[in-house]
Amino acid sequence: MTEGEIKKKRLFNIVGNETAPQKIDPWWWLVAIVVAMVIYLTFAYPDPYQEMFIFFLDGVGVSIFVTLVSFILVLFIGLLGGLGRLSKNPFIHGITTIYVEIVRGIPLLVQLMFWYFAFPSVLQKVGVSMNIEAFQNYRANPVGMAIMGIVFCYAAYMSEIYRAGIQSIPKGQMEAARSLGMSQFQAFRYIIMPQAIRVIMPPVGNEFIALLKDSSLVSVVAVADLTRRGREYMAAHFNPIQTWLLVGLIYLVMTLIASRIVTWIEKKTKME
Repeated sequence: MTEGEIKKKRLFNIVGNETAPQKIDPWWWLVAIVVAMVIYLTFAYPDPYQEMFIFFLDGVGVSIFVTLVSFILVLFIGLLGGLGRLSKNPFIHGITTIYVEIVRGIPLLVQLMFWYFAFPSVLQKVGVSMNIEAFQNYRANPVGMAIMGIVFCYAAYMSEIYRAGIQSIPKGQMEAARSLGMSQFQAFRYIIMPQAIRVIMPPVGNEFIALLKDSSLVSVVAVADLTRRGREYMAAHFNPIQTWLLVGLIYLVMTLIASRIVTWIEKKTKME
């Protein structure tokens, strides 16, 4: 053993300097209980729960796909919106402010209806007036329009989260970075933004969980997600209690797992 290794060992043997053992988040037990309930219902009562579970599987995949794709786009567009809200250019600041204020005042369900039913009609009329064949024959893709509607709505809220996070960093951080010879972009990229991300991590995590639950609204615009699969099964078999019990448990499993992952990320990125 080298002298350096001996010193390191002595350092860790000092009372109060021991590495604390990693504890498992106790709320994972709640996840395990809900998963166990789903498994029990599926195998103990194959009629109808096992049949329903198999029928719902593709809907679960669609819900997860819509949530993940939408959230990735929301993070990017929300950052642009947040920077626009902080811009000193009055035009950019004005446009982003109008966008945030208007979008936050309209329910997500109404926005989804607009993107799926009204937006294609607008494009078709534009195509007729401008003689653009691609617009004239445009047909809305349910999943694409659902993602667009969710992103357009949630990016407005995410813009405010980014803005608040960036403004929470003391101005002295930027001044110190500039005094060290960094450009404004470098200071923002390497000094301000890493600190802001740690600050906004909890509200961003909450937005992800809210988006996962609100993804159920896409069922009204012909997207075959979990909620729509539940409606289809209930309409065919007339068993609302069993159908919505299983749908609710599956959503609960997804949101609980997402919540645990968000909590883990928060702990890893927490500023000491």
